[in-house]
Amino acid sequence: MAIDGLIILDSIGHPVVQSGFRSSVAAYPILHIDAVNNALANASRPDDVDPVLYVPSLTLDAPTACCHAKVGDMRFLCPISGDVDPLYAFAFMQTFADILREYFGHISAETLKENFDVVYQLLEETLDSGGHPLTTSSNALRDIVLPPSLLNKVLSVAGVSGLATSSANSHPFASPIPWRKVGVRYNNNEIYFDVVETLEAIINKNGTPAVSNVWGKVLSNCKLSGTPDLLLTLSNSQSLTDCSFHPCVRLQRWARDKTLSFVPPDGRFKLMEYRYAPVSVSTVHQVAVPFALRSAINVEENGGSFDLTLGSRLTTRALDNVMVELFLGEGASGANCVASHNASWSFDPKSLNLRWELQNVPASSSYTLRGTFSSSAKIPRPSRAFRIHFDITQHSFSALKIEQLKLTGEMYKPYKGMRGKSAGDIEWRW
Repeated sequence: MAIDGLIILDSIGHPVVQSGFRSSVAAYPILHIDAVNNALANASRPDDVDPVLYVPSLTLDAPTACCHAKVGDMRFLCPISGDVDPLYAFAFMQTFADILREYFGHISAETLKENFDVVYQLLEETLDSGGHPLTTSSNALRDIVLPPSLLNKVLSVAGVSGLATSSANSHPFASPIPWRKVGVRYNNNEIYFDVVETLEAIINKNGTPAVSNVWGKVLSNCKLSGTPDLLLTLSNSQSLTDCSFHPCVRLQRWARDKTLSFVPPDGRFKLMEYRYAPVSVSTVHQVAVPFALRSAINVEENGGSFDLTLGSRLTTRALDNVMVELFLGEGASGANCVASHNASWSFDPKSLNLRWELQNVPASSSYTLRGTFSSSAKIPRPSRAFRIHFDITQHSFSALKIEQLKLTGEMYKPYKGMRGKSAGDIEWRW
């Protein structure tokens, strides 16, 4: 199983980066670029375009497909042919995007152009000529491809490339553990964990959840010397299902007693992903939505009116960055609203969405939005559901905490910390 190559397009559909292709036909990548650009141009909305597009080949007996994904203001393309699972291509695109973020921080077309030499070196190391992923661990890649820095650029321009190399004690693939360097040393040995969870739910018009899932991930920032072997015990770990782990985690230990045993990579990494599935007497695998939305929408000729009330169900914490969106339907031309508590609202004439934004909703408080909208359609057809996003700081739906962290293989005692952050993506029907 192999992919044919990788193409990165800028915001206007022009190629910025392109890997070498297994196909000998020079027009092969151009066919895929044109297929994606034409599909985006013909779609009413970019989200309506299929993530996997059929691409007719120059030869009738060899049809191909193009997997594409939006990354920031760019689009990653991964052509495939033959018996290849598209998820294989999407996994590589996601991995390569994560590698670029680790090297450059925020990635954009301008960033890739300024560091094209590093980008092409990363492509050479992560994807071989046969279309198979190679080295994708950031710790191993940093020993092979130096991250960009002002010193490296100045030395390269001056032709003194020998000074812009890693230390003499650091050699590529010198460590027996692929994801961890050898000889790592810190004055303060510490490791931090961030629990990031997202509540995805569909709520019926009577306020009861039809579907409710919490998807979470544990991100870690490790600054430990040597080669520590950790045993992490989490509270409430029995409620975590559909788990996926970093390669450093020993799966047998998790399957036996729900503890995480691993030798961590150096720096930032994603330790695990999971789905939180609580079990209670009244409902199974359902998590309560932390707010209530009451709506009254009247559709009239060439417009309509609405009255919305959003109230927090939380008693100790506030909701942050709350955004309520409603698609007003084809032909919508404007809206006139009055929001309580000086909250902001806007109408996007391009997406035809009415947007209500609340920076902070204190515990047990409520906000209202009243107004009308106009439409060129005689009978407007607004969306039958609101889309609501929110954040809750220092909070996790699963209430994961560190019960115990044991370290073996080294003589020091590490400092540890864990914090939670929650977000929500809710579809509320009316």
